[in-house]
Amino acid sequence: MKKLLLIMSLAAFGAACDNAESSDTETTQEATATAEPEAATEESKNVDRKEKDKGEQANSSTWDKLLKDHVSDDGEVDYGGMLDDKADLEAYLAEISKNAPAKNWSDEEKMAYWINAYNAFTVKLILDNKGVSSIKDIGPKTQIPFVNTPWDIKFIEIDGDKYDLNNIEHGILRKDFKKDPRYHFALVCAAESCPKLRNEAYTAKKLDKQLDEEGEAFLNNKAKNKISEDGVTISPLFKWYKKDFERKMPIAEWVNKYSDEKIDKKQDDFNYMDYSWKLNGTF
Repeated sequence: MKKLLLIMSLAAFGAACDNAESSDTETTQEATATAEPEAATEESKNVDRKEKDKGEQANSSTWDKLLKDHVSDDGEVDYGGMLDDKADLEAYLAEISKNAPAKNWSDEEKMAYWINAYNAFTVKLILDNKGVSSIKDIGPKTQIPFVNTPWDIKFIEIDGDKYDLNNIEHGILRKDFKKDPRYHFALVCAAESCPKLRNEAYTAKKLDKQLDEEGEAFLNNKAKNKISEDGVTISPLFKWYKKDFERKMPIAEWVNKYSDEKIDKKQDDFNYMDYSWKLNGTF
């Protein structure tokens, strides 16, 4: 019954968003139109995944080369170039699909794997829908969060099981790595307001440094966070995932950790940026 009520409420939310979007195409791209992450369905959050005792590491060199070749330093993605090299992307996805994390992997190895998987499969989703100007253009016109959005498409196969992007984010990363929410700075949903796509693969050896660098890049990007003496307006990422971040420390401390401009460490009331869903690159 609870799940039915949740779906009904999300359906109403989706319809309302659809009505608002139909009146203004530009607003469609700019508006924040996702449900709060805590509204994720149990199906999204409860991923029944059994790890093998031992497993080989997937080779990320192909993904690393694709990122170096087709992603700029500021995260702009050349999807046309990615499309030309789609066979290489498919080869990498096949590699990670058959080499899922195992019990003998370190936490760093597992987190790097799932971040790379999320980002690479997101790129595949965009390429499979060539020409879209936003990831939100994929799927039905009326989209119900956690029901029929692009993040709910079961197109990912790992170790014989089917997943969607929500499963990886909400059912694996947010559940298994509660002590380190910095993965939020690395997951890229193919939108302008997302953290930028790093132009190298994440690796266990460099993960701590990579995540810190992405935190700095994100907090100091004035299109995503405006932090100055005149005021503080931060990404809604910190609102959507407030519980995740605050398990570690208050939001103000996250800002001060990575932003060049510092704020009152006691501040707990923030304004939030508009969220652009325009594609983070071009074909």
